[in-house]
Amino acid sequence: MDLPADQLAALRNLALKKTGKDVDWINISAARALTDLGFAERDPAGWGITAAGEAWLSAHAAGEAAAGAGPTGVTPMDRR
Repeated sequence: MDLPADQLAALRNLALKKTGKDVDWINISAARALTDLGFAERDPAGWGITAAGEAWLSAHAAGEAAAGAGPTGVTPMDRR
């Protein structure tokens, strides 16, 4: 499953927020959509990423890395 760019950005921001880093802002409509998917939750402290959201983000990052690297670990753009 792919996420729209705004939801992916919000999910990444929520992951950074969980680590204690300052984040720019969380798009509320994207965060609500992530809540519907089970990737985010809202509590009195604000928006947060769920375990399912962290798992999806981790799998997505691994998929991006695998898709972008060729058999030698060189990205297609770097091949000559």
